Amino acid sequence: MVKSNTMVCVANLASYAAHPEASRGRIHAEESDPRRNPFQRDRDRIIHCNSFRRLEYKTQVFVNHEGDLFRTRLTHSLEVAQIGRALARNLLINEDLVEAICLAHDLGHTPFGHAGQDALNDYMRANLPPEVGGFEHNLQSLRMVDELEERYAEFNGLNLTFETRSGILKHCSLKNARELGEVGQRFIDRTQPSLEAQLANLADEIAYNNHDIDDGLRSGLITLEQLSRVEIFEQHHSEVLQKYPNLSGKRLVAETIRRMINTLIRDVTEHTLAQINQHGVITPADVANAPVLVAFSPEMRRMQDELKKFLLDNLYRHYKVMRMSVKSRRIIHDLFDAFLDEPRLLPPDHRFKDSNRQARGIADYIAGMTDRYAIREHRRIYKI
Repeated sequence: MVKSNTMVCVANLASYAAHPEASRGRIHAEESDPRRNPFQRDRDRIIHCNSFRRLEYKTQVFVNHEGDLFRTRLTHSLEVAQIGRALARNLLINEDLVEAICLAHDLGHTPFGHAGQDALNDYMRANLPPEVGGFEHNLQSLRMVDELEERYAEFNGLNLTFETRSGILKHCSLKNARELGEVGQRFIDRTQPSLEAQLANLADEIAYNNHDIDDGLRSGLITLEQLSRVEIFEQHHSEVLQKYPNLSGKRLVAETIRRMINTLIRDVTEHTLAQINQHGVITPADVANAPVLVAFSPEMRRMQDELKKFLLDNLYRHYKVMRMSVKSRRIIHDLFDAFLDEPRLLPPDHRFKDSNRQARGIADYIAGMTDRYAIREHRRIYKI
């Protein structure tokens, strides 16, 4: 008898992994699929949804129209998923669940990246009643898969498993946790998410740190000379030059970053396995009651923090990036002003009679925009 890939993958999982047959299920009960486990179905639903496709035209660091080779939220999510699967394989935890969480983690991101999120949150906090709340892309990602996607006849959202939804919700205030019910309970109980969720969070950090170096160099906003002062980059850059003394340009950068990612994956694997052994973790329940287990070693954490500070000071706060951030803030504030003042400017399915519900509907509409759609919408409303 030939075993399916699903059966083989599950058979290879460690005891502390999330096993699909032990899933806590979906909000709306559905028949099982004989060929795909629940986490594989989650992944497939995410890939086919509208909000995932829109990530192609949402900013990572550089606005989409600034260049065809810069990363977008979509390419970033794919890179996070690849790193996540590699780590999951090393740790013998559930690759399908890790991939689903990684692919969904940015579904709620606004146009214009973190600048857009901050602009939307600041506007809502300053101009709307407190009960409306602000904006946080992590909560919005969960809202997207729970409510806003419209693909199924019998329910709103994608009806993902509890485990995928819990992994998407990386952080949450106690107030919001109480409103979210079961998926927010761990923030009240102060327990940890699954190893798969912890891993997806770290895969995100590995991806954006290293790939933002690549985009920063490609854009000319940071230089190799500046990066030579960053320990983890300099170590790998020197290693590459020692082995390939005539290498230069794009190949030199790519080889350096490739080796950095490999080093980080190896470090996380070794340190996490040591943590699992140290805390006697055998079951998913042990994971929930232990400290965070998926992590860099202390020395690697120090070097990663140095790199993050460098990118913040030299790339994310570069005056050319800040110029676009200021523009995006104005676009988002202007759009919210216009829609709040005259809701009839909104598409009919984003209009609501209740004022607080209307405000949240405007936030949903703006958050769902791509960079170029937000720019065009602003031009259509304000240009005479």
